Amino acid sequence: MIVINETVKALENGSTILYPTDTVWGLGCDATNEEAVKEIYKIKNREESKSLIVLVSSLSMLKKYVTVPNAAIDLLEKAEKPTTIIYQNPTGIAKNIINKEDNTLAIRIARDEFCENLIESFGKPIVSTSANVSGNPTPKSFSQIEQSILDDVDYIVNLHQNKVSEKSSTILKIEGEKVIVIRE
Repeated sequence: MIVINETVKALENGSTILYPTDTVWGLGCDATNEEAVKEIYKIKNREESKSLIVLVSSLSMLKKYVTVPNAAIDLLEKAEKPTTIIYQNPTGIAKNIINKEDNTLAIRIARDEFCENLIESFGKPIVSTSANVSGNPTPKSFSQIEQSILDDVDYIVNLHQNKVSEKSSTILKIEGEKVIVIRE
């Protein structure tokens, strides 16, 4: 698919992308590239102390970056909607994505054909944060994305631009045997 090849090239060049995720339209970049991550924070006008979500394509890719507790595997297997889990002690990821207070990172296994294929083709995780200026409402469709975001991002994926999404992912944190719901 041409759109995947073009998007992979943009990610490999350290560019920021605007793309349809398995939830809402997202801003993304190579999650292992600190400079690209800095650009995402700049576009969103967001403090770097607020961590970002990362997408991976599979459980095996997830296991390359974090230790996955059995409780997380159980939750992921039973999840009916996109589920982001906050993991402890990530490795191999840009340091400016990781929550500095507790050394955690929120990661979701993409459940969308485009995202899965993109990440698989790229071979590394990508950032996934809503395509809005920090503090403003999350756009439910491409047409609701603020002009400043459109102007500042390096590459816009030309796909699913008429799609409307009402859903954000569920966010869970696992501490020992305890599952804490951050966002439902």
